[in-house]
Amino acid sequence: MNMGNLLEVKNLTVEYTSVNNGEKSTVTAVNNVTLSIKEGEIYALAGESGCGKSTLSKAITKLVHIKSGDIFYNNKSILNQTKEEKKEYPKHVQMVFQNPYSSLNPKMKIRDILKEPLDINTDYSNIRKKSVIREVLKDVGLQESVLELYPHEFSGGQRQRIAIARALILNPKFLIADEPVSALDASIQAQIINLFKDLKKQRNLTILFISHDLNVIRYLADRVGIMYFGNLVEENDALSIFNFPKHDYTKVLLSSAPVLKK
Repeated sequence: MNMGNLLEVKNLTVEYTSVNNGEKSTVTAVNNVTLSIKEGEIYALAGESGCGKSTLSKAITKLVHIKSGDIFYNNKSILNQTKEEKKEYPKHVQMVFQNPYSSLNPKMKIRDILKEPLDINTDYSNIRKKSVIREVLKDVGLQESVLELYPHEFSGGQRQRIAIARALILNPKFLIADEPVSALDASIQAQIINLFKDLKKQRNLTILFISHDLNVIRYLADRVGIMYFGNLVEENDALSIFNFPKHDYTKVLLSSAPVLKK
């Protein structure tokens, strides 16, 4: 792994197998993908629905089985971790999902949602836990009064802030954001996008940002990878991708994206 890379994906292949009427079929969701993400950058994965973006993110968070290839975090393979490394990994790598309502337990108060990861993964005192929760709420722009409420009592944008707070509660270094604004109203999207920018600086985060919205990526990303049918077909800095695309599919994506006036 090269110095400066926090995460490196090498020749990654992920397949899904299904059985229909006794017939077994296999779909390759991620096909021999290699990419690296530098510490402190926002790396965006773009492509249409079903291109393999989310599957790749789930492989990084160990939510799907990897057929072949490897993933290195901080120079170490996540496929050959010791028991202690497996326990520590979720503290370093966290994920924000697309739908903030379905990712939050509707029966739990916000206090308990934020406290649960600390209960499971740390030996912090109750005083320390309260301090960490206060700090993360401040960072995502929420008041402490939210702690006694339930997820259904918030707007979509507020729920996503809570989901981001939960992802940050263990102070991870690497954050995966999987279509985190696509379920939100357009007026709220900009607030959450700017929040990610601010959090990157405040917490020295490295972010893998997954989106089909090229306008969001243009504004947010340092580097961009384009996925097409499970393959990484182009990768470059954001300026080069948007101004000098090389792959035909990238050109098609850019030509079909609405251009927002500043």
